[in-house]
Amino acid sequence: MSKVKEILQKNKNKKRDALIGLLQEIQEAEGYISKEAVLEVSRYLGVPSSKIYGVATFYNQFRFEPLGKYHIMVCRGTACHVKGSASVLKTAEDLLGIKAGKTTRDGLFSLETVACMGACGLAPVISINGEFYAQVSAEKFKKIIEEIKAREKKI
Repeated sequence: MSKVKEILQKNKNKKRDALIGLLQEIQEAEGYISKEAVLEVSRYLGVPSSKIYGVATFYNQFRFEPLGKYHIMVCRGTACHVKGSASVLKTAEDLLGIKAGKTTRDGLFSLETVACMGACGLAPVISINGEFYAQVSAEKFKKIIEEIKAREKKI
């Protein structure tokens, strides 16, 4: 039985008002909300899949693609913006060949922007799989990615 079916089975007799909770559980279990999951939830709740997408896309907590092995978050808060996070983001998008919110084809990197990481004194800040990097410039970002890629080649 799929994780989605298990979650729906566990939440028998739930109605439309349980949608957000169900989506949160599914994303926690699978890492993202797949098209198949949306269709299963649609059938289960008797709600059109377009309505489910409408709700899920309203909240930025939900994602529709799996995260990469290295999940990169670029802070776009005021301090980080003033200190140059826009150029870090542009470098990340160019270097990885993806836009924020996407994952590279090989599944190695995913890129996301966040409103604030709460480390304003270290701006600009990025996080990769929960590890914080302070005072990141475009050049420093390139070096970090090169190190990760070199490590991956050894594996």
